[in-house]
Amino acid sequence: MLGEMTPDKQHEYANMLNEMLELLHEYADIQEEDSTIVPAEIPADVMRELAEHYTAGETLESLAARHPYSYRKIRTALIGAGIALRPPRIPLPPTPPGMVNAYGNGRSIRQLASTYRMSYNQTRNILIAEGVRLRRRGQP
Repeated sequence: MLGEMTPDKQHEYANMLNEMLELLHEYADIQEEDSTIVPAEIPADVMRELAEHYTAGETLESLAARHPYSYRKIRTALIGAGIALRPPRIPLPPTPPGMVNAYGNGRSIRQLASTYRMSYNQTRNILIAEGVRLRRRGQP
């Protein structure tokens, strides 16, 4: 390949390779400075702690923030240990003022969704989260 290049192109190519080599050395230096050795497998005592905290209600995100393991590694380890994972919680927006009262006064979920510029499901989920007993379809 180099034999087919002009001397100028060979010089450019050599400079580019040198720059790449310098970048690799810089990266290696940064990795050395920042490296904390994380074992490939999670030790049994840490695994017990993770399982205990997760089953007590702590999230995978908070466990990953407190330990030197990734979210994925902790999740995979918990599944491997037979821990049933909770479904992810989808945060609801705050309940708009007057929504619950409007529903109680006869407005439909579709009307509320339109008024508050939310989807039907989001509006319904907010009402349920607020403890509202939903009417059957078409009931005043």
